[in-house]
Amino acid sequence: MAETQDVRVERDLLGEKEVPSSAYYGVQTARAIENFHITGVPINQYPALIRALAMVKLAAARANHDLGEFSDEILQAIDGACTEIIEGKLLDQFPLDCIQGGAGTSTNMNANEVIANRALELMGKEKGQYKFCHPNDHVNLSQSTNDAYPSALHLAIAIQNRALTKRFGTLISAFMDKGEEFKDILKMGRTQLQDAVPMTLGQEFKAWGRSIGDEHRILQNIEKTLCEVNMGGTAIGTGLNAAPGFVRKCAEHLATVSGFKIFSAEDLVEATQDTQAFVLYSSALKSLAIKLSKVCNDLRLLSSGPRAGFNEINLPAKQPGSSIMPGKVNPVIPEVVNQVCFRVIGNDLVVSLAAEAGQLQLNVMEPVIAHAILESQTILMNAAKTLEEHCIRDITANVDVCKRFVETSIGVVTALNPVLGYKKSTEIAAEALATGKGVVELVREKGLLSEDEIAEYLDPARMASPNADG
Repeated sequence: MAETQDVRVERDLLGEKEVPSSAYYGVQTARAIENFHITGVPINQYPALIRALAMVKLAAARANHDLGEFSDEILQAIDGACTEIIEGKLLDQFPLDCIQGGAGTSTNMNANEVIANRALELMGKEKGQYKFCHPNDHVNLSQSTNDAYPSALHLAIAIQNRALTKRFGTLISAFMDKGEEFKDILKMGRTQLQDAVPMTLGQEFKAWGRSIGDEHRILQNIEKTLCEVNMGGTAIGTGLNAAPGFVRKCAEHLATVSGFKIFSAEDLVEATQDTQAFVLYSSALKSLAIKLSKVCNDLRLLSSGPRAGFNEINLPAKQPGSSIMPGKVNPVIPEVVNQVCFRVIGNDLVVSLAAEAGQLQLNVMEPVIAHAILESQTILMNAAKTLEEHCIRDITANVDVCKRFVETSIGVVTALNPVLGYKKSTEIAAEALATGKGVVELVREKGLLSEDEIAEYLDPARMASPNADG
C-alpha cells in the first residue's frame, strides 16, 4: 500500500484515496468527512455512542472467536482496541457529522476502521495493513450496519439514560427537600390563575417533585425495551453471512461487556426495520420535558414582581436582568430550562417523522434519530443540573406575602359551602369583592357562625390538610 510521510493511500469501491498517516480511521470515513457537513456536531460529542459501538464490536469479536471464525491473535488485538475506546481513548478519531446518509454505514465503518487500525498496531503492524486485521472481514464479521448501528444506538441511549435518571433523581430530591422546608408556610392555591383554596408552599414543591418523579420512573422502566437488539440479523434480519450460533453468543457477550441485560429480538427481520423503541423512549423524554417546563412556568409566576407580581418565593439572583432597567433581575435559570424543554419536544417530532419514514426492511433515518435522542438526553441532564444547583436549592419563601394573600383572599369561602350552602357562600364572596372586606370579617358581622365554628371551618391550615390526622 503506497504511503508518504503524511498520508497513506487506501482503496475502496470508488477507488484510491489518501488518508492522513496518523489517522486510525480509513478510506470510508475519509469520504464521509467530505460528504457530510450538516450540523457541525461530530459523533464524538456523544461518547456513549462511541463506547457502545466499541462494546458491540467487542461482543461480536468474542462471539466470532468462540465460533472459530478467527484466531486468538486477532481477537486479542480487537479486544485491546475496543477496550481502549470503551475507556474513552481515540474519541478524536470519530469526527463524522451526526447526521449522515447511508443508514449509519459511515459511522459503522468509522468504528470498524479505527478498531482495525489500532488492532494492527497492537499486533505490531502498520495502519492500513488490513490483510492481518480487516475492518470488514474481521471487525465487521457476522454483522451489517443494519444490526450493529441500531444495537449500538440502543445501548448508547441506555447508557445515557442511567446518567439522566441519576441526575433527575437529584433534582427530585431538591424539590422534596424544599417541600419539607416549606411545609408550614400557608399560601393560596390557584386554579385558572384565580384564587382557589389554601395550601402550603411545601405541598406545592412536593407536588412538583412527585410530578417529575412519575416521569423518572417511566424512564427507569423503559431500559428493558432498549436492551433488545438485532445483532446477527445482518442486512435485513435473515442473518445472511453470520456464523451459526452468532446471534445468541453475541447477545451474551454484549450483556457481559455492557453490564445491561441485553437480549436478542424474537424476530430479527421485524427488529431490523423497527424503530419503535426509539419512538417510545423519545416520547418519554418529551413527557418529562412537558412536566419540567410546566414547573419552570410556575416558578417564574410565583417569583414574579417583586412589587407588582405574586412574589411568594425568591429565586436566587444569578445575573443583572437588563441593559436598560437598573435593579431588574430575571428568572434566567427557569427560562433556560424552558428552552431546553422546547428543544426536546421538537426533537421528539423529529424522531416520530424519522420512524414513520422507514421503508420495507430498513429505516435509513436512524442517524437523525440518534442525534435527536442523544442531544435531548444531554441537554436535559445539563438542564436538571443547572436547575437544581443554581435555582431550587437556594429558593427562599416570602412568608408574609403568602400569609397576606391567604388572609385577604375570598378563596377561603369555599370551606363554608358544607355549612352555609353554595348560595349564601356566593353572596358573602360577592360582598367581599365589592367591599374589600375579608370573608371572616363578614361572617362575624352577619352572625353566621360562632367563633368556635369560624375556627373550625375557616382555619387555613386545616383547609390545606383537611384529611390530616389529629
